[in-house]
Amino acid sequence: MKRYLCSIIIGMVVILSIGTYYVNVASSASSLPEYTFKKLEGSDKELNPVIINASLENNAFFESLMIESNGTTYESERSYLENLTGRQDHRIERLVKEHRSFMRGKDSISSLYEDDDFLAYASVNSEYTKSGNMEAKFDIGLLEKKDEEETSFQIELPNQGRIMNADVRDVQLVHSKLQVLTMNDVNSNNEKQTKEVHLYTIDVANKKVLSDKTLVSESLTYPDQVDFEMPIDLAPSQPNNMVFISLIKGVNHEDGFEEKLKESKLLSYNYETEKLETVKKGSLSLDMARSGYADGKNLYAVEMKSGKYRIKTFDLSSQTLTNDTELDIAANKEEQYTAGFKNGRVYFLLNGMNQVGKTNKPAKLLIADIKTGKTLYKGETVINKKNSKSFELYIDDLEIK
Repeated sequence: MKRYLCSIIIGMVVILSIGTYYVNVASSASSLPEYTFKKLEGSDKELNPVIINASLENNAFFESLMIESNGTTYESERSYLENLTGRQDHRIERLVKEHRSFMRGKDSISSLYEDDDFLAYASVNSEYTKSGNMEAKFDIGLLEKKDEEETSFQIELPNQGRIMNADVRDVQLVHSKLQVLTMNDVNSNNEKQTKEVHLYTIDVANKKVLSDKTLVSESLTYPDQVDFEMPIDLAPSQPNNMVFISLIKGVNHEDGFEEKLKESKLLSYNYETEKLETVKKGSLSLDMARSGYADGKNLYAVEMKSGKYRIKTFDLSSQTLTNDTELDIAANKEEQYTAGFKNGRVYFLLNGMNQVGKTNKPAKLLIADIKTGKTLYKGETVINKKNSKSFELYIDDLEIK
């Protein structure tokens, strides 16, 4: 009887503790500002896929939040298990729900590939030994969706003795072979800085690396510097034939980094043809091209012109400018913007931040038809709490479900 009584007491303590936790959470969340959208024009239905990730700060206070069409959700309002995994990309959340076993421990969208039949994964697992050398292995996974059959294994990176760091940037499945694109920092054993873009072809069935192809290699001596960037990938886990790489060369001065525009360029690689080419940007500036958004078919670049924002659509196969759309939103050099593109729409968020990142104006959201520029929705964030002035809102990014 004493044993049962002890168990009952423990159970009651647990229940009371959980209850107290959620009461405190509810009380805490109820005292925080509630951010919602105020419609200025268009249809509220256009807001349904929009997620704004942000954080709220006040001296030592910090909390993450999400602003959606139906209101604000603070991190403290999420369940214990949700907070344990942290904030996840909505695309990762969907894959976890659909393929929980395979997705265990996989949280990088750029390391994933998905089509109707397969879900694949590739990442680099590395560590330094006591001797200072790096040991690096690929973590490879493949899921056949039809029968939920999983294949997973580790395999050593070729020539890993010269690699200081390898970052997976794209994964594709081409002709039943896994293509893994990485950006590598290379040990040159001298004063030179060497960076390379590699493409590894992996035979999943036989668990071996078939080839290690160096697409780009640049070695420079300080103060000269080289770096690689990629346009924001709008569909990082979907099948794409092409990938884009910005090669940036410059010189480090006391006043900062000065880019060598004549030596910097935008490159494209086609997985099917295995061709690496310099993109003829036409009317796109290099800065616009590399800070753009790519979906495998088009590159969308943002231009500020005559007090307005314009979206230029660049067809990647023909390398021609196919559309130039003006958005009905005033340009402001002092404010930061972020954009999303999906289902023929551009989602443009002018986040009201100044140069130090603090929000001093309401965030403005415009949703427009990418071809015509027709406004489908225009609105701004509003706050319904009196104590909101004591907080600073920092907007992190924009997601489109």
